[in-house]
Amino acid sequence: MFDYGANKIDPGAMRNLGFAGFRVHYAINSPKYKDEVLAFLGASYFRALGKNQLYGLSARGIAVDTGLASGEEFPRFVEFWIERPTANASALTIYALLDSRRMSGAYRLELKPGAETVVEVKARLFLRENVTKLGLAPLTSMYFFGENQRSPRDDYRPEVHDSDGLSIHSGTGEWIWRPLVNPKRLLVTSFSLTNPLGFGLMQRDRDFEHYEDLEARYDLRPSGWVEPKDNVVAYWVPDVSPTLKQPYDYEYRIQWQSDPGARPLLSWVAQTRRGRGYARNQDGSIGFVIDFDGPALRKLSAEAKVEAIVSAEGNAEVLEVIAHRNGVTGGRRVALRLRRQDENKPVELRVYLRSNNNVLSETWSYILPPG
Repeated sequence: MFDYGANKIDPGAMRNLGFAGFRVHYAINSPKYKDEVLAFLGASYFRALGKNQLYGLSARGIAVDTGLASGEEFPRFVEFWIERPTANASALTIYALLDSRRMSGAYRLELKPGAETVVEVKARLFLRENVTKLGLAPLTSMYFFGENQRSPRDDYRPEVHDSDGLSIHSGTGEWIWRPLVNPKRLLVTSFSLTNPLGFGLMQRDRDFEHYEDLEARYDLRPSGWVEPKDNVVAYWVPDVSPTLKQPYDYEYRIQWQSDPGARPLLSWVAQTRRGRGYARNQDGSIGFVIDFDGPALRKLSAEAKVEAIVSAEGNAEVLEVIAHRNGVTGGRRVALRLRRQDENKPVELRVYLRSNNNVLSETWSYILPPG
C-alpha cells in the first residue's frame, strides 16, 4: 500500500504492521500550500493547529483512572471513518471507534481549521466494567521549567513548556488561573465546580525572548480551551458515573488558540515569579511576585486603592503582602511572602485583586509541591 522510493525497506516485513494514525492537511497559512492541521497518533491522542501555530499540547478521547495507584487504562481509537469533503469544504467530519477492556465509545469529530482551529466532539460511551475516575475532554501538556520554577540545571533557555497554566471559567462567573509546576513526584489537584463554562491548558506567554528556542518555538504553541456543551461537570469528571452497558452521551468543543486566548475581560495573571530576591527572604521564607494586567487595572489612577486578597491553607503562614502599581505595564504587582510549616506537605494559595469590594481580577490559585 506504500511506495518506499529509494529506501532499502522490505515491504514484506511491513505487511502486518497496520496504521498508527493519520494526518489532515489544509491551506491554513497560505492558499499555495496545505499545512498539517490535525494528527491522530497513539491510543486516543490527537492534536490540532491554528494559523501560525506549532504543535504543542494534545487532547485525548477519554482518560480512565489517570493518576490512581491502580494504574491508568488507555483506551484507543481502533477504527476511523472519514467523510470525503467537497472541493471547497471548510470542515472535515471524522468518526472513530474507541475500545478498551472496560469500555467502548463512538465519536464524531468535526474539524474546522482557521486562525483558531476548532474540533467539535460528540461522543457516546458504553462501560463494560466500573471505572473509578472517568476523565472527559482531557488535555495533556508539558511543563519542564518556567518563570515560577527555574531549571535545575544550566540551560540557556529561560523557560521550557507547552503550557504555563490551567485556566477555569466557573459557572459562577469566577475565573481561576493555576500556574503549572514540575513536581518531584506525582501531584494531583482538583476543583469542584457546578456547570463550568470552560477550562483549558493555556500558553499565555507569547514572548520569544522568554524562551530563546529557535527550533522548538514554545512561543507558538497553542492553548487548548474546552467548552462543555452538555453534561461535562466537576472538572471534567462526572458527578455520577455512567451506568454499565447503558449509553452515556456528552458533547464539547476544543479550541486551539493563540494569544490572547480565553481569559477574563477585567484582568488576568500575566506572570508568576518565585524566589528569594531580598535579604529578608534568607529566613527560609518563600517569595512570590504575581503580576496582574488588563483593562480594569489600566484605567485606574495611580493613587487608586487596590487590595490583594490572600488565602492560604493551614500549612502556610503568610508573612507579608504588598500590592502596588506596575509602572511599566499599568497593571498591579502583588509581592507575597510566606513560610511553610511542614516541608513534606504541599501549600495551596489563592490571590485576587479587589477595590471598594469590587473584584478586579481572576483568582490566582497556586500549589506549592512538597519539598
